Formats: sequence, C-alpha cells, structure tokens
Amino acid sequence: MLTGKPVAYINARLLDPASGYDGPGAVLCKGDTIADAGADLFPDGVPVDMETVDCRGLCLSPGLIDMQVHLREPGAEHQETIASGSQAAAAGGVTTIIAQPDTDPVIDEAALVEFVERRARDTARVRVKTMAALTRGQNGRELTEFGLLSEAGAVAFTDNPQPVADALVMRRALSYATAVDALVVQQAEEPSLAADGHVNDSEMATRLGLSGIPACAETIMVERDMRLVELTGGRYHAAHLSTLDAIDAVRRAKDHQLPVSAGAAPHNFALNETEIEEYRTFAKVKPPLRSEADRAAVVAALSDGTIDVISSGHAPLDQDSKRQPFAQAEFGIIGLETLLPVALTLFHSGAMNLIDIIAKMTTGPARHLGLESGRLAVGAPADLLLFDPDVPWILTEDKLHSKCKNTPFENAPMTGRAERTIVAGRTVFDRIAED
Repeated sequence: MLTGKPVAYINARLLDPASGYDGPGAVLCKGDTIADAGADLFPDGVPVDMETVDCRGLCLSPGLIDMQVHLREPGAEHQETIASGSQAAAAGGVTTIIAQPDTDPVIDEAALVEFVERRARDTARVRVKTMAALTRGQNGRELTEFGLLSEAGAVAFTDNPQPVADALVMRRALSYATAVDALVVQQAEEPSLAADGHVNDSEMATRLGLSGIPACAETIMVERDMRLVELTGGRYHAAHLSTLDAIDAVRRAKDHQLPVSAGAAPHNFALNETEIEEYRTFAKVKPPLRSEADRAAVVAALSDGTIDVISSGHAPLDQDSKRQPFAQAEFGIIGLETLLPVALTLFHSGAMNLIDIIAKMTTGPARHLGLESGRLAVGAPADLLLFDPDVPWILTEDKLHSKCKNTPFENAPMTGRAERTIVAGRTVFDRIAED
C-alpha cells in the first residue's frame, strides 16, 4: 500500500488493550501514525480521497511486540538473519522484535546496538530493537555500560540465555539500573542445579534415562532476585516462568508492590513434559516443558495478571544442532509464527478473554520497555495486526518463513492466525497475497 493516501481500516472488531475497548470500529492511518480510531469514525462513509481496507469483521489490534527473540545476526546467519527473522515476525503478526544479545560478538557495546538497528533499517520488514548484555561478553562478572547502551537504543539488559548466577553482580546491576531507569531481565535458573539437565526433573526423565532440571532451580533464583529487588528498588523482569513455586514468588513480590514483572513462553502453557516421550529434540527447550500442574499454574498466572507478558523465545537452530541424541541436542525452538495461534489457545479453552491475551503481547511489553507502540491511539505508531481468531489451519514446514524449522508444533492443528500485518502504515504481510 504505497499510494501516499490516508488508509481507513473499516468494518473491524477493534481490540485496544490500552483503553479496554473491544467492539466494532475503524482505524485511520496517515503516513506512519494513527490519526484516529473508534466506533463512529466514518458515520457518513469513507471520504473518496482515502484508501479503504475492509476488515470483514476480523479483529484489528495493535501489532504484537515479541520481547524475547534470538535473531543470530551477527555470527550465526546460517540459522537466522535480521531479514529472515523479520519475515517470520511479519507472517506471525509481530510488528516489533526485541533481539537478544547472545550473538557473536555479544551485543555489549553501543556500536553493536547501533549495528543491529542499522541492519534492521536496511533489511527488516518490522521494527527491531535490542536488549544489550548485562555483563561484558555475558560472562556474568563485569557490568556493561547501561547508560551508554541505553543512549544507543538498548531497551533492556539481560544475559539471556544464561542467568546471572552471582548475587553480588545482580545486586550491582539492579542498583546501577535505577540510575538510568533500565529494566533488568533474568533467565531465572540456578545454574549449578541445572548444569547437566536436559528435561524437567521428574519420573519421566528417569524413565527416559535423561538428567533433569529440578523446578527448584527456577524457584531459588526467582526468590533470591526478589530479595535483591527489595534491597535495591531496581526494575526486574523474569523472562520465562515455568513453575508453580516461582510464579508464587513473583505473586508475593507484586503483592508487596515491588517493581517486578514476568513473562511466559507459549510452549510452557500449551505443552507439558509428555512432548519429549519419543525423545523429540524439537521439544527440548529452556526452561524445560514441565509437569501438567506447572503448565496449569502458568495459565492461571496469565489469567490473574501475575504474568504480564507472552513472548516466543524464538531460537532458530539448524538440523545439525537439533537432530542429535537428546542429551547432545541444543535447547530452543522457533516461535515467531506460532506466538499468536498458540496464545489463542487460552481464548479457545476459555482461560482468558481475547483482549487480555492481546494485552500480554502489546501493552504489556510496551509498558515495561518504554515503547510508544502497542495501542490504538491518536499519534501512536501505525503498527497494526488484522487477525482471524477462529480460522482453522495446519502448521506445515513449507509455510514457515524462518530459516530454521525447529518447532514442536509441526503438523499441529491451529485455530487463529495473522491475516495482515502493518508496520509504520505499510502492509508488510498479507495472507491473501501470500497464498
């Protein structure tokens, strides 16, 4: 859509978590911003000088913001590039990617943050922002320059996929972060307990002859960090919670008004540890798929607001990394293109209503990261997602846009998907044109 005219999206079911509106309406975009939105936008019809998109009653929401994405560039472009990752994002309805710093070299200097954003401007279909490393080289010892990295564009700080194991380093990070209002993101896992583990520590792990990662590895780290947040006042986000006890620790911290937030990955609330029964390495993730009780606890925490964010944890891995004996295979699955449909299982199961699910992928991450997107408001970026929550389809490898295909959802029946993705007022994905 390159006519230069204002674009009116009409006959939509608007979902705006920022205002709480869920109902019929339209959105008007002028250039790269939203000029107006609401129920009675065009009472006399759309003016002739505007482009019109008939949404046919489908849902129109802010574009999704994925807070945890491993793009692999620089250093492992054979697995994913900023360009290919952004194509997968657009197909999944994601309009903003938050790239993780575990590249080669690690994103621990301002020049590297600027490199990623420059490459994104040149090659990406969607917006790409970066988290910077919390410690130099993600070595867990020496803090990076939060102030300089923030000025360069870093939106948060993390050593993901490694945890910050040293309590003194985490205390200093949280204290330092308060000076620049930075968000510290932790992959919560006590590393000595998890060091040799591959799956959830359970009867199933024993039966399969695989070493386990105990649930308490996550709980111990979260409980330690909650104490450090209380001590320092630093803003803290637990990236992907997977256990009942760790969720309870975050819930208690929130009850005490501590500045903490938490995320969950779709696979941790849609799947449980039975997925690994046939030694399926495409289901090997970190944190691992847990017990059914833990999975249900994640769903409950999303419903009651303890968990604020749903993010994919998109981690593309090639065949050589995944088609190995289970103990040798690497952790990680792709998720940009399954983020929305798997999240919608919460709606179809009756666990959550639609607008609250969308909030976990729009206003939730936008609020914690300080982004302007994630809302249908005058002056907001024209980043939109048109999706059908009820269309049935089958996920097949040939439809995936990521360079790697390591998903446990291959050939799974899905309900709901992105139909059109708009970034800065421009359509970057159209299902009709794609098909």
